[in-house]
Amino acid sequence: IYYTKVKVGSPPKEYNLLVDTGSEISWIACSSCDTCPRTSELGVKLNFYDSGNSTTATSISCSTRGCECTRTNRCGFTLSYMDGSSTTGYLVSDVWHLDTFLSTSSTYSSSAPIIFGCSTSQFGNMVLTDNAIDGIIGFDRHRLSLISQLSSHGISRKVFSHCLKGESGINAGGGVLVLGEILNPSMVYTPLVPSMGHYNVDLQSIAVNGKLLHIDPAAFETSEDEDRGTIFDSGTSLIYLVAEAYDSVISAITTATSSSAKSITSGITPCYLISSSSSNNVTKIFPQITLHFAGGVSMDLRPADYLSLMGSIKDTAQWCVLFMMKSQSLTILGDIALRDKSIVYDLAHQRIGWADHDCSLPVNVSIPSGTNQVISARAILFHMLESLLCMCLFWW
Repeated sequence: IYYTKVKVGSPPKEYNLLVDTGSEISWIACSSCDTCPRTSELGVKLNFYDSGNSTTATSISCSTRGCECTRTNRCGFTLSYMDGSSTTGYLVSDVWHLDTFLSTSSTYSSSAPIIFGCSTSQFGNMVLTDNAIDGIIGFDRHRLSLISQLSSHGISRKVFSHCLKGESGINAGGGVLVLGEILNPSMVYTPLVPSMGHYNVDLQSIAVNGKLLHIDPAAFETSEDEDRGTIFDSGTSLIYLVAEAYDSVISAITTATSSSAKSITSGITPCYLISSSSSNNVTKIFPQITLHFAGGVSMDLRPADYLSLMGSIKDTAQWCVLFMMKSQSLTILGDIALRDKSIVYDLAHQRIGWADHDCSLPVNVSIPSGTNQVISARAILFHMLESLLCMCLFWW
C-alpha cells in the first residue's frame, strides 16, 4: 500500500493515511474506536484522532445532506470496501495543514477546514495488524473528496498527480503525490467517462506482445451504477480483470512462455516455474501487455509490472501473475499498473494522463501561479519529516 503523512487539528497532530483515488470520504481512526488495531506491522506508530483535543474541530449537523444521524445526534457514515472490510463513525470538520513546495528550498503554508470521518468501529481486514494504518484520504470525483474540498476553498485546482516508485526489495515503495499537475513531454491522455464518481475510463482492447486478444468490447462497457467499466484506483494493490479479459490474458501469457516456463496453479493466482538462472531474463521470457484506451492511447505493462517472485526451490524460481479475476464486470487498474509512471487526474479537463517515469527522480510540476517547478523526491522526504502535509507528498 502507498501512504503518506498528514497533519490535522489545532495543535496539529500527524497521521499516516493511505491515499485512495477510489474513495470519497477521508477518515482517521477515533480515539474511542474499540475495534481498531493498536499496532501495525508496517513499522509505523498508530495515532488516533480526538476532536476534543483540537480547538478547530466542529461537528457536522445531522441535517447535512447525506448524513446518517447516529444515536448521539452526530452525522454518521458507513464505508465498505471491495475486500469486504468496512468502517463506521461520524463526520467532523477540522483544519488540515498544507505546505506548498514552490522549489526544493521555498515553501509557503496554508490550511483549510476539511470534512472527514472519525472512525469509531472497523471490521474485516481493517482489524488486522498486517497493513494497519491511521486512515484513508479519499481522492475520487465526489464533492467530499479531498481534492474537491480543497478546490472549493480555492487552495488547489481540480487536478492532482502521483508517481509511485515500484522497485523491488529494500528499494520498494516511495514516490510523490502532487496537488497539481506533473508535466511530462511524453504524457498521453484518455477522456474520463462523464457523470461518474470514480475515475472511469474507456478501456477498448488488450494486446499481448502486440497481438490483440479476442475480447468482446462489451466486457469493458461502463454502467451508470458503476459496477461495470474500468477505473484507476490507487487504493487497490493489484489489477482486477473481468472474467472474459482475465481468461484471455492468462491464456496468452501461458502460450507466450510455453517454451521456457511451466504453468502451475498456486493459491489464487497463476504461476510459472522457470530455471533460477533465467530469473534475470524474465523480461525476455514473459510478454509485454498493452492496454488500449479511448483517444488512441495505450499503456504498456512490462513483465516487472505484473509479476512477483514468490520463491525459489533449488534451481527453480516461481513467478506469479498479479492479475485477479473480478466476478463483477469491473476492471480495476491498481497500483501495479500505475507504478513507475506519472499519473495525472485532470478533473478540470475531464481526463487522465500517464507517462513512464522513474519515480525516484525529480518531477516537473505546474503550480497554480502558472509557472513550473522541479520537485525532488529527496527534498520532499526531508520536508515531510520536518513539517506538515504538503501539496507534494512523499509516499511510503
